[in-house]
Amino acid sequence: VQRFISEDRLPHLLLYGPPGTGKTSTILACARQLYRDREFGSMVLELNASDDRGIDIVRGPILSFASTRTIFKKGFKLVILDEADAMTQDAQNALRRVIEKFTENTRFCLICNYLSRIIPALQSRCTRFRFGPLTPELMVPRLQHVILQEGVDVTEDGLKALVTLSSGDMRRALNILQSTSMAFGKVTEENVYTCTGHPLKSDIANILDWMLNQDFSTAYGKITELKTLKGLALQDILTEIHLFVHRVDFPPSIRIQLLIKMADIEYRLAAGTSEKIQLSSLIAAFQVARDLVVAEA
Repeated sequence: VQRFISEDRLPHLLLYGPPGTGKTSTILACARQLYRDREFGSMVLELNASDDRGIDIVRGPILSFASTRTIFKKGFKLVILDEADAMTQDAQNALRRVIEKFTENTRFCLICNYLSRIIPALQSRCTRFRFGPLTPELMVPRLQHVILQEGVDVTEDGLKALVTLSSGDMRRALNILQSTSMAFGKVTEENVYTCTGHPLKSDIANILDWMLNQDFSTAYGKITELKTLKGLALQDILTEIHLFVHRVDFPPSIRIQLLIKMADIEYRLAAGTSEKIQLSSLIAAFQVARDLVVAEA
């Protein structure tokens, strides 16, 4: 992108990828580099999903913005369509003609989360850039910079928890950091997990331990108590336990059975069934697996 700008040969852009990975920031940084502050308003048209971007807007304001040339100035105007995957098929179809017609004095930049929701005709007119989830190596220095500037008290494991829970989404990492800092004053691993309502690693280890080593009613009682105490959702517990299942050394055939059972439970939870019954089902699946391991041994 830097090279496109320096050579003054910016194509139409299509930036896509998960949220919080810097798509909008990138194109706004480019715009700031291309235009001086006082021309910014007249040279850049930014439309977000919250603005109306139906077919009328494409044929009206966007068309008139793109079709008017800049007097005395060489260079092109820039139209930024943020969250373009929310635009209707009709609006996207109308847009492709506009893009083609006014290429010499306007550049379009489409930003979206899902590439599949942009019609192929628009994709083929743009240069695509995929923004992947950010790696911890990229996130940590930036978080440390923010922590330093804001003077937040963060422990080493707290920082790790931020990076883990945000899973490559910088915006989310900063939001969790801010809310944890405001709620608890000190950002530790436990506080981060509590603030986001995520089950702690130690809690998940306990749940797994109870399911595999206690009898059914004891395990059910203890897990229900923990869920009520910490306000955990079975969906979150299931997601975390899934990671543990891959780490615990089960025989392959039993692990396969467990994963199939857990997939079923997740599907049923998504359909809105009773958490109590699904929790029983989860414990039952693990107890069956345990008995099979014992039998095989």
